[in-house]
Amino acid sequence: MVANPATLMRPRLRRPIARRTRGRTHGSITRLMSPSDFGEILKPFVFLDLFDHEGPPFNGPLHPHSGIATLTYVAEGAVSYIDPDNVRGTLPAGGVEWMQAGRGMWHGGGLDKAGRTRGFQLWIALPPKLELGPTISLYQAPDDVPEDGPARVLLGRYGTASSAIASPAPINYLVVRLKAGERWRYEPPASHTVLWVAIASGVLSTPETLRHGQLAAFDSSNEAVEFAALADTEFVLGSAAPHEHDLVLGYYSVHTSMEALRNGEAQILSIAKRLAREGRLD
Repeated sequence: MVANPATLMRPRLRRPIARRTRGRTHGSITRLMSPSDFGEILKPFVFLDLFDHEGPPFNGPLHPHSGIATLTYVAEGAVSYIDPDNVRGTLPAGGVEWMQAGRGMWHGGGLDKAGRTRGFQLWIALPPKLELGPTISLYQAPDDVPEDGPARVLLGRYGTASSAIASPAPINYLVVRLKAGERWRYEPPASHTVLWVAIASGVLSTPETLRHGQLAAFDSSNEAVEFAALADTEFVLGSAAPHEHDLVLGYYSVHTSMEALRNGEAQILSIAKRLAREGRLD
Protein backbone atom coordinates (compact mmCIF):
# COMPACT_ATOMS: atom_id res chain seq x y z
CA MET A 1 0.00 0.00 0.00
CA VAL A 2 1.43 3.41 -1.01
CA ALA A 3 1.11 6.20 1.54
CA ASN A 4 -0.74 9.33 0.51
CA PRO A 5 1.88 12.11 0.04
CA ALA A 6 -0.56 14.67 1.46
CA THR A 7 -0.80 12.60 4.65
CA LEU A 8 2.97 12.42 4.97
CA MET A 9 3.25 16.20 4.64
CA ARG A 10 0.50 17.00 7.16
CA PRO A 11 2.03 18.61 10.29
CA ARG A 12 1.71 16.65 13.50
CA LEU A 13 -0.77 18.20 15.92
CA ARG A 14 0.72 19.37 19.20
CA ARG A 15 -0.80 18.11 22.43
CA PRO A 16 -2.69 21.16 23.74
CA ILE A 17 -2.87 22.52 27.27
CA ALA A 18 -6.35 21.96 28.69
CA ARG A 19 -6.07 24.20 31.77
CA ARG A 20 -3.48 26.26 33.58
CA THR A 21 -3.26 27.96 36.97
CA ARG A 22 -1.09 29.98 39.31
CA GLY A 23 -2.82 28.39 42.30
CA ARG A 24 -3.44 30.10 45.63
CA THR A 25 -0.60 31.53 47.69
CA HIS A 26 -0.53 31.66 51.47
CA GLY A 27 2.75 32.92 52.90
CA SER A 28 5.63 30.97 51.38
CA ILE A 29 3.43 28.16 49.97
CA THR A 30 1.49 28.18 46.70
CA ARG A 31 -1.08 25.40 46.32
CA LEU A 32 -1.06 24.70 42.60
CA MET A 33 -3.35 21.66 42.71
CA SER A 34 -6.03 20.38 45.07
CA PRO A 35 -8.80 17.76 44.79
CA SER A 36 -11.47 20.45 44.30
CA ASP A 37 -9.82 21.70 41.09
CA PHE A 38 -6.91 20.22 39.11
CA GLY A 39 -6.62 17.16 41.36
CA GLU A 40 -9.96 15.87 40.12
CA ILE A 41 -8.81 15.88 36.48
CA LEU A 42 -5.21 14.84 37.20
CA LYS A 43 -5.73 12.10 39.80
CA PRO A 44 -3.81 10.10 41.07
CA PHE A 45 -2.04 13.47 41.52
CA VAL A 46 -4.25 15.33 43.99
CA PHE A 47 -2.23 18.08 45.71
CA LEU A 48 0.87 19.99 44.60
CA ASP A 49 2.49 22.68 46.74
CA LEU A 50 5.30 24.94 45.55
CA PHE A 51 7.20 26.19 48.59
CA ASP A 52 9.56 29.15 48.44
CA HIS A 53 10.68 30.42 51.85
CA GLU A 54 13.32 33.02 52.60
CA GLY A 55 13.97 33.82 56.25
CA PRO A 56 14.81 32.22 59.57
CA PRO A 57 14.62 28.45 60.23
CA PHE A 58 11.55 26.95 61.91
CA ASN A 59 10.14 23.62 63.13
CA GLY A 60 6.80 22.45 61.77
CA PRO A 61 4.39 20.51 64.00
CA LEU A 62 3.65 16.81 63.72
CA HIS A 63 0.60 16.17 61.55
CA PRO A 64 -1.20 13.06 60.23
CA HIS A 65 -2.01 11.51 56.85
CA SER A 66 -3.82 8.43 55.59
CA GLY A 67 -4.68 7.00 52.17
CA ILE A 68 -2.04 8.99 50.32
CA ALA A 69 1.66 9.17 49.57
CA THR A 70 3.69 12.38 49.61
CA LEU A 71 6.88 13.10 47.70
CA THR A 72 8.92 16.15 48.69
CA TYR A 73 11.64 17.43 46.37
CA VAL A 74 14.05 20.15 47.54
CA ALA A 75 15.33 22.35 44.71
CA GLU A 76 17.27 24.80 46.89
CA GLY A 77 18.15 24.96 50.58
CA ALA A 78 17.42 22.10 52.99
CA VAL A 79 14.38 20.65 54.78
CA SER A 80 14.36 18.88 58.15
CA TYR A 81 12.10 15.92 58.82
CA ILE A 82 10.70 13.80 61.64
CA ASP A 83 9.49 10.42 60.39
CA PRO A 84 6.79 8.19 61.93
CA ASP A 85 9.44 6.38 64.02
CA ASN A 86 10.69 9.71 65.44
CA VAL A 87 13.86 9.54 63.34
CA ARG A 88 15.12 13.05 62.53
CA GLY A 89 17.26 14.19 59.65
CA THR A 90 17.88 16.78 56.96
CA LEU A 91 17.03 16.57 53.27
CA PRO A 92 19.47 18.70 51.22
CA ALA A 93 18.90 20.34 47.85
CA GLY A 94 18.31 17.67 45.22
CA GLY A 95 17.07 15.15 47.79
CA VAL A 96 13.74 13.31 47.92
CA GLU A 97 11.45 12.31 50.79
CA TRP A 98 8.83 9.61 50.10
CA MET A 99 6.14 9.03 52.68
CA GLN A 100 3.48 6.40 51.97
CA ALA A 101 0.90 6.92 54.68
CA GLY A 102 -1.27 3.84 54.08
CA ARG A 103 -3.71 3.30 56.94
CA GLY A 104 -2.33 6.23 58.92
CA MET A 105 0.81 7.95 60.21
CA TRP A 106 2.14 11.19 61.71
CA HIS A 107 5.24 13.09 60.60
CA GLY A 108 6.69 16.60 60.70
CA GLY A 109 9.48 18.83 59.53
CA GLY A 110 10.72 22.35 59.01
CA LEU A 111 13.74 24.33 57.87
CA ASP A 112 17.19 23.85 59.39
CA LYS A 113 18.95 26.92 58.06
CA ALA A 114 18.22 30.58 57.41
CA GLY A 115 18.13 31.60 53.77
CA ARG A 116 16.09 30.52 50.79
CA THR A 117 14.46 27.09 50.49
CA ARG A 118 12.50 26.07 47.39
CA GLY A 119 10.83 22.88 46.25
CA PHE A 120 7.64 20.92 45.67
CA GLN A 121 5.50 18.61 47.75
CA LEU A 122 3.24 16.29 45.79
CA TRP A 123 0.34 14.20 47.18
CA ILE A 124 -0.63 11.02 45.35
CA ALA A 125 -3.89 9.12 45.94
CA LEU A 126 -3.24 5.47 46.74
CA PRO A 127 -5.22 2.64 45.10
CA PRO A 128 -7.59 0.56 47.28
CA LYS A 129 -5.05 -2.23 47.82
CA LEU A 130 -2.59 0.24 49.42
CA GLU A 131 -4.73 2.98 51.00
CA LEU A 132 -5.05 0.97 54.25
CA GLY A 133 -1.66 -0.69 53.91
CA PRO A 134 1.59 -0.21 55.84
CA THR A 135 3.49 3.05 56.25
CA ILE A 136 6.70 3.49 54.23
CA SER A 137 9.32 6.22 54.78
CA LEU A 138 12.24 6.62 52.35
CA TYR A 139 14.84 9.33 51.92
CA GLN A 140 17.12 9.71 48.89
CA ALA A 141 20.31 11.78 48.86
CA PRO A 142 20.83 13.87 45.70
CA ASP A 143 23.40 11.42 44.30
CA ASP A 144 20.92 8.54 44.67
CA VAL A 145 18.26 10.13 42.43
CA PRO A 146 18.72 8.57 38.95
CA GLU A 147 18.87 10.71 35.83
CA ASP A 148 18.68 10.47 32.07
CA GLY A 149 19.82 13.55 30.18
CA PRO A 150 18.27 16.67 31.74
CA ALA A 151 15.63 14.64 33.63
CA ARG A 152 16.00 13.32 37.17
CA VAL A 153 13.53 10.54 38.05
CA LEU A 154 11.81 11.19 41.37
CA LEU A 155 9.30 8.37 40.84
CA GLY A 156 8.79 5.80 38.09
CA ARG A 157 11.15 5.52 35.14
CA TYR A 158 12.34 7.50 32.15
CA GLY A 159 14.77 6.37 29.48
CA THR A 160 17.55 4.40 31.17
CA ALA A 161 16.77 5.76 34.66
CA SER A 162 14.46 4.07 37.17
CA SER A 163 13.61 5.21 40.69
CA ALA A 164 14.36 2.86 43.57
CA ILE A 165 11.06 3.94 45.15
CA ALA A 166 8.30 1.42 44.43
CA SER A 167 5.55 3.42 42.74
CA PRO A 168 2.03 2.64 44.05
CA ALA A 169 0.60 2.87 40.50
CA PRO A 170 1.80 3.55 36.92
CA ILE A 171 3.30 7.00 37.60
CA ASN A 172 6.28 9.03 36.37
CA TYR A 173 7.39 12.13 38.28
CA LEU A 174 10.44 13.94 36.90
CA VAL A 175 12.36 17.14 37.55
CA VAL A 176 13.91 18.62 34.43
CA ARG A 177 16.52 21.38 34.04
CA LEU A 178 17.10 23.02 30.66
CA LYS A 179 19.48 25.80 29.68
CA ALA A 180 18.12 28.69 27.59
CA GLY A 181 17.65 27.46 24.03
CA GLU A 182 17.63 23.75 24.90
CA ARG A 183 14.77 21.47 23.84
CA TRP A 184 13.50 18.25 25.41
CA ARG A 185 10.76 15.85 24.34
CA TYR A 186 8.70 13.71 26.71
CA GLU A 187 7.05 10.57 25.35
CA PRO A 188 4.76 9.13 28.04
CA PRO A 189 4.12 5.40 28.38
CA ALA A 190 1.04 4.25 26.47
CA SER A 191 -1.19 4.07 29.58
CA HIS A 192 -0.16 7.52 30.87
CA THR A 193 -2.99 9.72 29.59
CA VAL A 194 -2.65 12.14 32.54
CA LEU A 195 0.11 14.75 32.06
CA TRP A 196 1.01 18.06 33.73
CA VAL A 197 4.00 20.34 34.33
CA ALA A 198 4.75 22.98 36.99
CA ILE A 199 7.47 25.60 36.56
CA ALA A 200 9.93 26.09 39.43
CA SER A 201 11.99 28.76 37.66
CA GLY A 202 12.46 30.23 34.21
CA VAL A 203 10.25 30.29 31.11
CA LEU A 204 9.16 27.27 29.06
CA SER A 205 7.48 26.94 25.67
CA THR A 206 5.21 23.96 24.98
CA PRO A 207 4.74 25.92 22.50
CA GLU A 208 2.41 27.91 24.76
CA THR A 209 4.51 29.96 27.16
CA LEU A 210 4.66 28.87 30.80
CA ARG A 211 6.40 30.89 33.50
CA HIS A 212 7.64 30.45 37.06
CA GLY A 213 4.83 29.46 39.40
CA GLN A 214 2.43 28.12 36.77
CA LEU A 215 0.95 24.63 36.47
CA ALA A 216 -0.42 23.37 33.16
CA ALA A 217 -2.58 20.27 32.60
CA PHE A 218 -2.48 18.75 29.11
CA ASP A 219 -5.35 17.17 27.22
CA SER A 220 -6.01 13.53 28.08
CA SER A 221 -4.04 11.39 25.59
CA ASN A 222 -0.70 9.60 25.37
CA GLU A 223 0.78 12.04 22.84
CA ALA A 224 4.31 13.35 23.36
CA VAL A 225 5.08 16.96 24.29
CA GLU A 226 8.15 18.93 23.25
CA PHE A 227 9.50 21.61 25.56
CA ALA A 228 11.80 24.52 24.69
CA ALA A 229 13.49 26.62 27.37
CA LEU A 230 13.24 30.37 26.69
CA ALA A 231 15.50 30.98 29.71
CA ASP A 232 17.34 28.70 32.14
CA THR A 233 14.37 26.67 33.41
CA GLU A 234 13.56 24.04 36.03
CA PHE A 235 10.21 22.26 36.07
CA VAL A 236 8.53 19.14 37.42
CA LEU A 237 6.45 16.85 35.22
CA GLY A 238 3.94 14.19 36.21
CA SER A 239 2.34 11.55 34.02
CA ALA A 240 0.21 8.58 35.03
CA ALA A 241 -2.52 6.15 34.19
CA PRO A 242 -5.80 7.63 35.51
CA HIS A 243 -6.89 6.88 39.09
CA GLU A 244 -10.30 5.28 38.47
CA HIS A 245 -11.68 5.94 41.95
CA ASP A 246 -13.53 8.65 43.81
CA LEU A 247 -11.58 11.09 46.00
CA VAL A 248 -13.11 10.88 49.47
CA LEU A 249 -11.50 13.60 51.56
CA GLY A 250 -10.63 14.04 55.20
CA TYR A 251 -8.66 16.97 56.61
CA TYR A 252 -5.28 15.28 56.05
CA SER A 253 -6.47 12.21 54.18
CA VAL A 254 -7.63 11.06 50.75
CA HIS A 255 -9.36 7.69 50.31
CA THR A 256 -11.51 5.86 47.78
CA SER A 257 -14.55 5.29 50.05
CA MET A 258 -16.12 6.57 53.26
CA GLU A 259 -15.42 3.24 54.93
CA ALA A 260 -11.71 3.50 54.12
CA LEU A 261 -11.65 7.13 55.30
CA ARG A 262 -13.23 6.19 58.65
CA ASN A 263 -10.68 3.40 59.05
CA GLY A 264 -7.78 5.74 58.30
CA GLU A 265 -9.03 8.49 60.60
CA ALA A 266 -9.52 5.97 63.43
CA GLN A 267 -5.90 4.87 63.02
CA ILE A 268 -4.72 8.49 63.04
CA LEU A 269 -6.62 9.11 66.27
CA SER A 270 -5.17 5.98 67.87
CA ILE A 271 -1.63 7.10 67.01
CA ALA A 272 -2.37 10.61 68.30
CA LYS A 273 -3.32 9.21 71.70
CA ARG A 274 -0.05 7.27 71.87
CA LEU A 275 1.99 10.31 70.84
CA ALA A 276 0.26 12.39 73.51
CA ARG A 277 1.12 9.81 76.17
CA GLU A 278 4.75 9.95 74.99
CA GLY A 279 4.74 13.74 75.22
CA ARG A 280 5.32 14.20 71.48
CA LEU A 281 2.15 16.21 70.81
CA ASP A 282 1.50 19.66 72.24
